[in-house]
Amino acid sequence: MKKLRILIADDHGLVRRGARAVLHSRHGWRVVGEAANGREAVAKALELKPDVAIVDIGMPELDGVEVTRQIREAVPDTKVLVLTMHVSDHMVRRALEVGACGYLLKSDLTECLAKAVKAVSQGKRFLTPKVSEIVLEGFLKPKGQHQQGERAGARTTPREIEVIRLLAQGKSNKEIAAELGIAVRTVETHRAKIMLKLGLHSLAELIHYAMRHGIASVQAGR
Repeated sequence: MKKLRILIADDHGLVRRGARAVLHSRHGWRVVGEAANGREAVAKALELKPDVAIVDIGMPELDGVEVTRQIREAVPDTKVLVLTMHVSDHMVRRALEVGACGYLLKSDLTECLAKAVKAVSQGKRFLTPKVSEIVLEGFLKPKGQHQQGERAGARTTPREIEVIRLLAQGKSNKEIAAELGIAVRTVETHRAKIMLKLGLHSLAELIHYAMRHGIASVQAGR
């Protein structure tokens, strides 16, 4: 019987070890690689071509949505299962739009991870009950009734997600510019566009948005 080959991408070593322990208990399943940031996750997927990639949303360097998009484009046979501590209708929709087959909360890892991996490996969708409930609530929400930072039709680009993540970590415009290899003025422009696009008015609101959507990294309290 062909072994199910799995890649785990999460910036927390404890989460990777926990996921590995759950998956190794299944006969015929093998974790073929691990990644601690978004760019490494894409590179490992290209190199290993796993059957299933388990991807955290709030990783450094590339967020999980962009990682999912790149993996699905480059390795279309790899099924992506998103794993995160935070959930929102907006983030679930973004993940599914770029090709994720499942969305799992880390709080459900021990109970649901094996079921989720099995489902997506068979070409099925998998959403935990909590995620399904949130998606349904978002679908039923009257048009125009959006939470702060969730304007109708608002779509953040991968670069804007990176800027949001770094701002939520408390980094200055100069530090962000150095990390992303762009000009400080470009960071300022991104920041202004993000605030306008998402209807935010302060850094505190931006951090709250990042936390709610699973963008903020551990340094920002994820």
